[in-house]
Amino acid sequence: MPAGWPAVPYEAWRETLETLHAHTQVLGKLAVALAPPEPQLQHAALRLTARGWETNPLPAPNGSGALVALLDLQSHEAIAEHSDGRTHRVPLVPNRAVGEVTRELLEGIRSLAGDVQINPTPQEVSWTVPLDEDDEHRTYDASQIAGYLAAATRAALVLTEFRAPYRGRKTPLNAWWGSFDLALSLFSGEPADPPSDDFIMRNSMDAQEVALGWWPGFERYPKAAFYGYAHPAPEGFGGADVSPEAAHWDGDQGLYLLDCDDVIASDDPHGMALDFAYSVFNHSCRVCEWDPQLAASAAGSPPPVW
Repeated sequence: MPAGWPAVPYEAWRETLETLHAHTQVLGKLAVALAPPEPQLQHAALRLTARGWETNPLPAPNGSGALVALLDLQSHEAIAEHSDGRTHRVPLVPNRAVGEVTRELLEGIRSLAGDVQINPTPQEVSWTVPLDEDDEHRTYDASQIAGYLAAATRAALVLTEFRAPYRGRKTPLNAWWGSFDLALSLFSGEPADPPSDDFIMRNSMDAQEVALGWWPGFERYPKAAFYGYAHPAPEGFGGADVSPEAAHWDGDQGLYLLDCDDVIASDDPHGMALDFAYSVFNHSCRVCEWDPQLAASAAGSPPPVW
């Protein structure tokens, strides 16, 4: 894995990114099909690990134990692991279509854990071909994957450090397969009206929260960046001067952004990104009138361990 904070220029690895994104959607669909439902759709989230993207342990459909599905971005395999030690491995190689990998992975899962059916329709993306029929996405450059995993790991370390002291309800650091980002939410304990009535919004945004995350870029914002927002956000929320100086408000998306190009160029990339997270959170808590004691716990007051 490349050392430091590698750049992940969106256009340079876009084809590999879209292939990887499609593969993550298969894992997410498995979580949706098998995991017990949770508030804020937490059962559907994946995890970023040292290997890549993984599901949490999922109940085997045949009752034989637990199942984990993962994309090992070190060995370049899609893997199904059963809690009894059996595995099924599918190589991820250049010019191997998402549809072929999907069909073979699902077949392997059925051999390990019993029958499972997923909804193969991709979500939150511009393409519509079902995942098990997708012959378009087949670009897989191992060096680009390594760069992505290194960058995502660095971002994850920032976000997990920011999350750690907070004493209120909070999510894990989730790897979201629809939006292809890493994100966490800190909750105030108050309810909130969802911004719309579509399935994802009404189930994932029914509580007051501050969300922080990182993405490697996408069509509407083709740059790797950290982001942060509050829900619900009061009028004028985007008018603050958050830290660091390179941070900016994106009114089209309704969130604060810190481009990773600026992070990488700084003398302390980790500290700069962490400063951004604290600044957005503190601004959000002030203008959204959170309990000051709860908000202060994010900065370690009182300390989490003493």
